[in-house]
Order: sequence, then structure tokens, then C-alpha cells
Amino acid sequence: MHLGPHAFTLRQLQYVVAVADSLSFRKAAESCHVSQPSLSAQLAQMEDALGVRLFERDRRRVIVTGAGREIIERARVVLRETDDLIELARRSADPLSGTLRIGVIPTISPYLLPRLATVLRSAYPRLTILWVEDKTEVLVRSLDAGTLDAALVALEAEIGDVEREVIGSDPFVLATPLGHRLGAKTSSAKPSELKDEPVLLLDDGHCFREQALAFCSDAKAHELEFRATSLSTLAQMVAGGAGVTLLPELAVPTETKRAEIAIRPFARPTPKRTIALVWRRRSPLGAALRELAATARAAYGHAVRTGTRHKGRPPALEVQRKGMAR
Repeated sequence: MHLGPHAFTLRQLQYVVAVADSLSFRKAAESCHVSQPSLSAQLAQMEDALGVRLFERDRRRVIVTGAGREIIERARVVLRETDDLIELARRSADPLSGTLRIGVIPTISPYLLPRLATVLRSAYPRLTILWVEDKTEVLVRSLDAGTLDAALVALEAEIGDVEREVIGSDPFVLATPLGHRLGAKTSSAKPSELKDEPVLLLDDGHCFREQALAFCSDAKAHELEFRATSLSTLAQMVAGGAGVTLLPELAVPTETKRAEIAIRPFARPTPKRTIALVWRRRSPLGAALRELAATARAAYGHAVRTGTRHKGRPPALEVQRKGMAR
């Protein structure tokens, strides 16, 4: 272990990352609340100490050097670990107090959060949860960057090397227009029944689309060109007779109230997704998040048994919607 004084400071690392993110010394200085000459001087001092040039710049642009790229990525790790260290110390007395930033995918949030937010507020009155809704890929990046503490996602998606606690299993069901031949049957649906059937699916970027697409491809169903941005749009299109679709069972109570559609469960092996709370490995919040996940798992199980998963809505100020038009 190096016990002598280091050649650079954490503040200088923050300046380096800020410049790399904005590719502008002026914008980096503004975001760090420091004058541009001071930021430039600090970066020059760090480059001299390391003996490596991190940026090339002229009047038009800033470029990260080849050597700078790896150093900047290491700087991000150091800053993230520092934030975790501070968070660990702050939460040592009461880890389930303060504010947690938890991401959630849009095919879960409107159906699970209303009940879950209420249960968590009751169980942890000193804790404030800021829910951030976005697609899996965006949430995973935010989690890795440290701007999120955890995320509610489907484990079947690409989520990287993270810690996880399963919340529950969410089977898929077949949704058809009322009076449709597939919806009129009382038996469990089989994949073979979807052969050549026009199927509506979500837009690219939704992990639920990838799961549904794989199932429909195996069943030799025909995907229509229209792609929805939400499960609600899918249900409304099905109600209008545009085709059939797959819905997660979690969404059924809500969407059958909004749209006149018929629902059939699938025969075993039932297609499904696994909802889980995930977070960074070595996060200082690991123990607290496992406790939170246990509470969420109990709430999810109760909702499944009673069919109340869809009741109520989370307070508007607790949900941020990002990039949902993409």
C-alpha cells in the first residue's frame, strides 16, 4: 500500500472526468463550479504529475488521448468507490434512511409501483425512494455509473455482472380481441396456435419485446410492422382488432380495465420473466437492498394472491419518466 502523498487529488480526478464527459473545458468548469483557468491549471498539474497527456485541444474541440482513455476510466472507478465509501459511512447508523435512487423498466412500473411504493413507505418511514423509469439498457448504464443505487428489471435481459434478489415470477399471457377464435377457447394456449397469426409487439429497446419476439418466432407467428411504445398501446391495438399480443400477467388487471380484450394463459412450460432488484457488486448498500428486496418480494407475492397489484398510483413527484418516446 502506498502511504506517501499522492501526486493528484480527488478533485483533480473530478475535473478530468468532467472534461471527458463534456469534451469542453468551459462546460466542465461550469459543472464543477470553478473558473476555467483554475480547472485548466489543475489538469495541467495532474498531467505533469502523471507524465501523460490526457487531452488534446485547440479552439474547436477537445479530444481524449489514447493513454487518457484508460486513465479516465480508472478515475471513474476511483470516484465511484469514493462515493460508496462516503455512503457507507453515512448509512452505518441507519442504512434504510435518507434517499435511494431506484430504476424501474416501463413494463413493470405502472403495474407494480403503486402498491410497492405504498408498502415501502410504510415499512421504511425514514427512507425516500426516487423512482427513475427507463429501458433496461439505460438503467444498467446508470447503475454502473453510480447515478442509480439499484434497479427493478427482468433477469432475462442483458444486465451485466450485478448482485440480485428475485422479487417474483411474471408469466406471459395471450391477449386477443373479444370474439377472436384464439381468445374464445377455454383451454391453455399452445405456441402452435400462433402459427402465421399477426402479432403486435413493443418497440426496440424493451427487454419484454425480445422475450416475446423469441417466443413468437419459435411459434412461427407473423410480427406486424407496427411497434408499440407501451403495453397500454399494445392492449388498445389488440382491442381494435389489429392482431394479438403477449402481455405479462402483472399488467393484466390494469389493461383489461382499459381495453376490451380476452386473456388466455399459456400451457406449460409457460413463457415468463423473472423480476428482480439488482445493484452493483461491492455496493455499500448491499445489506439494506437485500432487506428492501425481501419486503418487495412479500408485497409482490401478496399482490399475486389477491389480484391487487394494479390498485392506486405512486405520488407524481416520486416517478421520473426518461426517454419514453424513444
